Amino acid sequence: MRIALLAPPYLPVPPKAYGGTEKIVSLLAEGLVARGHDVTLFAAGDSITKAKLVSTYPASLGNSGLKKSDTLEPLLQYDACYRRAKEFDIIHSHGQYLSLFGARNLGTPVVFTWHGSFFPGEVPEEKRETLRAFSDLPIISISNNQRQALPGLNYPATVYNSLDIQEYPYVEKPTADYLLWVGRMSPKKGAVEAIEVARKLGMRLQMAAALDPIDVPYFEKEVKPKIDGVNIVFHGEMTHPMLMTLYGNAKAVLYPISWHEPFGLVMIESMACGTPVVGYNMGSVPEVVEDGVTGFVLAPRAGIDGLVQGVKRLGEIDRKACRTRVEKYFHKDRMVLDYEAVYQKIVEGYARWR
Repeated sequence: MRIALLAPPYLPVPPKAYGGTEKIVSLLAEGLVARGHDVTLFAAGDSITKAKLVSTYPASLGNSGLKKSDTLEPLLQYDACYRRAKEFDIIHSHGQYLSLFGARNLGTPVVFTWHGSFFPGEVPEEKRETLRAFSDLPIISISNNQRQALPGLNYPATVYNSLDIQEYPYVEKPTADYLLWVGRMSPKKGAVEAIEVARKLGMRLQMAAALDPIDVPYFEKEVKPKIDGVNIVFHGEMTHPMLMTLYGNAKAVLYPISWHEPFGLVMIESMACGTPVVGYNMGSVPEVVEDGVTGFVLAPRAGIDGLVQGVKRLGEIDRKACRTRVEKYFHKDRMVLDYEAVYQKIVEGYARWR
């Protein structure tokens, strides 16, 4: 198939550090090329890919939440893709809301993957109304939980995110005694809650996080005063090898999120290294973590004490089971095959409709 992959222009594909969407787009592009498809990637010019790279911008624009308020820049990239629609059998957009506009009546089907929540209260209502207005266009969900936000949309399939398992070394026996929290420094990611869990247990907590300028006030007021550099250690954004060391030697990754996260790459990265996850039953967590097998999924109402009890039960977890779950359900090859099957289904249906 002739496939166009449309990525946001904020980060390169793959990202140099933080960037979940771009990691997935990169794995998908390389996997589709390896399977013999003619793939064109519309992404920032500093992207690296075996696909044909088309760039509106010579370098990525930056992933700041403040930067993303400028709507015209990504629209130019999305338009560049849509103007070439007749060259492709299908276009797969990861550009979310802005890329909906212009996707109709191209003569080529466009399918979307959403990498964020659209639950009430978690995004502005006008964004949910926009999705309803384009409910005829297909959206591939990245978890079944994601669909619950707007069950009336057109969901042809759920395809879970994935990773390249070879890039995540498995550690049978950690050499240190600490808990780990990884994510973006945002209130909904649960950094403060992770600190409270560690304090109650008397354990060290390592923290690795990207700090967006939009989240600096939260970090300065709520998190930074609790960091002492000894028991609570903050590393900021880390390189992949450094992060692998932190994952592999942690007793567990804490995941006390307070939003309907559609898919958390942190969870499968942790489990790939053999490290169990202890988190709240929110969003995709119970789909990714098998409770009692690869970690513990606690009701949010259980609060900090519930997470503490989960950590105390880590002796019940076989670290090899964590690795096996990722190999079975969240391997990049499975994701590529699943997307390929959806493309074929949509292309065939579109041909019959026309």
